[in-house]
Amino acid sequence: MISAVAQKYDIHPQTLRLYEREGLLKPSRTEGNTRLYSEEDLEQLETILSLTRDLGVNLAGVEIILNMRRKIEQMQGEVNEFMEYVKKELARGIDDWEQRLSTALVKSSPGDLVRTTPVSVTSPTSDEHADEPSRKRS
Repeated sequence: MISAVAQKYDIHPQTLRLYEREGLLKPSRTEGNTRLYSEEDLEQLETILSLTRDLGVNLAGVEIILNMRRKIEQMQGEVNEFMEYVKKELARGIDDWEQRLSTALVKSSPGDLVRTTPVSVTSPTSDEHADEPSRKRS
């Protein structure tokens, strides 16, 4: 309830109501319209109080910081999902490769297929230009 939270964090109940009006806190409500603060609400409140009391951030700044944190958490979740997808695809690709190697007519490892000595590049000789028309020298 609002009075218990206000007392625990040494803030005025009106401050909690202000945070709610500003959209920084969203406690649930009972049928009698009493505010009930969850553990997540209290963690959010602690973050707000830390930003305002310790760092001197105003409420507009707190709102921006909280929105950025939410977006970062969302993006981190998306990155984690993508990494899991890549891991599964790599594992599947390795399994496919191993299956292809096991059924190949000629057994070889991928290292056998890579050329270790460089191919030498030679410059064209005069014989290679025999078909070209001759140029007059002056």
